[in-house]
Amino acid sequence: MHPHLSRLSAALAAVDDETETIAGWGRKLAAVLTGGGRLLACGNGGSAAEAQHLTAELVGRFRDDRRPYAAIPLHADTSSVSAIANDFGAQEVYARQVRAHGRPGDVLMCLSTSGSSPNVLAAALAARECGLTTWALTGPAPNPLADLCDDALPVAAADTATVQEVHLAVIHMLCHALEEAAV
Repeated sequence: MHPHLSRLSAALAAVDDETETIAGWGRKLAAVLTGGGRLLACGNGGSAAEAQHLTAELVGRFRDDRRPYAAIPLHADTSSVSAIANDFGAQEVYARQVRAHGRPGDVLMCLSTSGSSPNVLAAALAARECGLTTWALTGPAPNPLADLCDDALPVAAADTATVQEVHLAVIHMLCHALEEAAV
């Protein structure tokens, strides 16, 4: 087997132990979204792409035709991102948007392969202050983001690409659990 596939296979096998956590997140998120709440998602680089993938599955659809759910990828509003970075600094890019868009009971999904991105940590802190539930998809624990959030799913893989690929599998499992719970 190719070394990349071997690393991915091992990381996916380890995440299998987290199936119930993912299912629980799906049930909770279904209740939030069907009740009129929203999901905010943030990350940098590849993690931003994963955050946007998650929100696209919710606003569009994953498998089933259903009503669209409120889900916002915080990096995707380039005018807000650039204005906030210019006026308040890059560390505040997500936190300021969490304060603007987040409401008590909403969920913030934080993605970070390192678990130590300052702007993602600031978003999690802002979410806590605003009464949002915070979940993290990270690389190996312990890390500051996993410690800061209400719940976290760390991926025990040293390779960033492997962590991101496992995050995508977790996102699809979360969407599946959400659609099952929202029926």
